Order: sequence, then structure tokens, then C-alpha cells
Amino acid sequence: MPGKMGKDKVTVLNLMIVDVIEEQNILLIGGSVPGKKGTLLRIRTTNRNK
Repeated sequence: MPGKMGKDKVTVLNLMIVDVIEEQNILLIGGSVPGKKGTLLRIRTTNRNK
């Protein structure tokens, strides 16, 4: 069924911020971003305790 996984949270690692356009509050992200166009994303750093 289409849309069956819409309630699930997805975490994608190793994306890169390519550019920041401060005047328009835009982040350009390189990589595959989950969701359809217009979906709100939560962008956060990861814990790198290696």
C-alpha cells in the first residue's frame, strides 16, 4: 500500500552540508534525503566518541 511507512522515523548518516544560504535560511545537503518534497527534516550532529 502506498504511504504505509509514513509514520516511521528514518535516520540517515554521513550526509554533507554543501552550502548555507543565510539570507534565505537554506541548507544545501548532499546525499539522499528521506521524504517527499516539502517534508520537514530534523538536522542534528552525531556523537563521534571514537
